[in-house]
Amino acid sequence: MLEQESISAALDEPESSSPALQEAARELQAAEHDAQVAFDCIALGEPDRAHTHALTARVAIDAAVTALAAALTQDTQDTQETQT
Repeated sequence: MLEQESISAALDEPESSSPALQEAARELQAAEHDAQVAFDCIALGEPDRAHTHALTARVAIDAAVTALAAALTQDTQDTQETQT
């Protein structure tokens, strides 16, 4: 299982972590940006643009979940290899 330190390292220094964690960090940053843009569009009275950015944020979150699942799978495999 991934340790909290590994996750923190991926967010603080994504270039030094696994490729899957790097991708998850990038996708979460993109989701954060798109969610903020959607919020701003709502405030500006532009629901169509808000909808588009909310959907884009959701896709980025889904991609982050996929990348994290890959990182967890790799971590599990690495742990099993060291135990045998």
